[in-house]
Amino acid sequence: MNKSTVFHLILSGMLLVFPSVSFTQNTGSSSDKKAYLHHEIPDDAYLPVPPGNAKTSPAYKYNGTGIITVQVNVNANGENILGDAANEPSIAIDPNDSNKIVIGWRQFNTISSNFRQAGYGYSTDAGQTWTFPGVIEPGIFRSDPVLDCDNSGNFYYNSLTSDYNGYFCKVFKSTSGGAGWNTGADAWGGDKQWMTIDKSGGIGTGNIYSFWTYFYSSCAEAFTRSTDGGTSFEECSYMAGDPYWGTMAVDAEGDLYVAGAAGIDGVVVAKSTNAQIPGSIVDWDFSTMVFMDGYLNVQTPINPVGLLGQTYVDVDRSNGPGRGNVYVLASVVRFSNSDPGDIMFARSTDGGLTWSAPIRINDDPESFHYQWFGTMSVAPNGRIDAIWLDTRNDPDDLFKSALYYSYSNDYGETWSNNEKLSGIFDPQVGYPQQDKMGDYFDMVSDDIGAHLAWANTFNEEEDVYYSRIIPDITGIEHLQGKQDQLSLTCYPNPFKGQATIRYRTPGNCFVRVVICNLYGEEIRTLVEKEQPAGTNTLNFGDGSIPAGYYLCKLEAGNKMKTTRLIKLK
Repeated sequence: MNKSTVFHLILSGMLLVFPSVSFTQNTGSSSDKKAYLHHEIPDDAYLPVPPGNAKTSPAYKYNGTGIITVQVNVNANGENILGDAANEPSIAIDPNDSNKIVIGWRQFNTISSNFRQAGYGYSTDAGQTWTFPGVIEPGIFRSDPVLDCDNSGNFYYNSLTSDYNGYFCKVFKSTSGGAGWNTGADAWGGDKQWMTIDKSGGIGTGNIYSFWTYFYSSCAEAFTRSTDGGTSFEECSYMAGDPYWGTMAVDAEGDLYVAGAAGIDGVVVAKSTNAQIPGSIVDWDFSTMVFMDGYLNVQTPINPVGLLGQTYVDVDRSNGPGRGNVYVLASVVRFSNSDPGDIMFARSTDGGLTWSAPIRINDDPESFHYQWFGTMSVAPNGRIDAIWLDTRNDPDDLFKSALYYSYSNDYGETWSNNEKLSGIFDPQVGYPQQDKMGDYFDMVSDDIGAHLAWANTFNEEEDVYYSRIIPDITGIEHLQGKQDQLSLTCYPNPFKGQATIRYRTPGNCFVRVVICNLYGEEIRTLVEKEQPAGTNTLNFGDGSIPAGYYLCKLEAGNKMKTTRLIKLK
């Protein structure tokens, strides 16, 4: 009997004795056991915002090395609203104008009731300030928000509701950058639905895809599609592999990937190459199991009635050697060392047919900390970003968590040292009559860095935040020996008067050295000309440059490096 078989038998026995640790959604389980499985239903009655509730506190905002964090669920004066709660955020960015960002979340008017609604906020200045108008449908139970934006700048908000007898989704559309929404289109659906939009530029461009947990569903199947811009959605159809607690991605060729939990086996990935064809009956090329050396879990001590995290799938859409690679990431309970939560990653270089051995991204030496809510996205240049919450800094070795980040510039082969991007906070304060901080975060990457929607309790209550994360070095480097090396350094850093920028280019090429703000907007061009191979120096900084955080970006031919600069007062 091999080790895998022994583990399956041991864990099966545990689930029979302790059904509350069940992580698989099994249609053959008893009705009592089904009650333990994770799903969204209304429990408490709707409570409107209490009249005269004007109690506020300063909103949390943080500017640090490599990250800017801004609270999203604020009042008209930018203040934190006391007594409410917000969690489980999803983010979308207008591909034509990165100043326009929309975040949706589960909004609780008061922590006295777990009745939640479809909360949302929007920004027109690249996330520096936010407008929180309220909820899309006041008084209507809504959960599991998932957002995306099409190539024309239209935003979409997929939201679940339940009446105890069924699970139904609507997809709302905004043509005004998230300021207003239509009445929504019925989109079938079920618990923990996910949505993505084809932005490939091919025949499926604009298609909206959605899948969900088949066990808690409005129909017998678990997939639907819209080919008319969200005006209507096709009847439910077969979803290969029955993934749940997962996400979706469309590659540069318009092929659709769906990934999710698969019980004790870890993760399943399904692929469809014909979903992009309007009028087609959606077929699935295959579904394949991905060994992650662990399984996705629910009802863990750190998030008592929620998930440890979802499965994230994304693809490399760059024009580099990694184009077409498929990646999966998840927070899992480990098989090999019983760690309660590690961030595990796997890669496919053949369109999802076969997968690499899993890699652990978190680099803490112990095997008892929780790394949870692992989230991944891939930049247009092929860089892979990963964030998660991490308990390694909790002095009491309990559940206090901090935000951590790592990236890969070599298609997931190696990862940067883990970087702590926030202070620690207690995720178990401010529960809105529901013992969890939601079930997931969401992230979108660009060539400069990552846009993250997440929740924390820095205000001693659950609130939603936007973070702009800028790694020290961005861009895929295709190194083929020393002759292709590119270097960029800035010193002193931080600086007060001027900083010296030193850079080396590998060969004769067109060189640009520019200064950007943390949103990638170029504010100063220092070099823009053909240059021979060699090392160059120049100075940056004068009285017209205010104190703050900047990026110095070096472009040499088709290569790029970026580093951060901090100017002090």
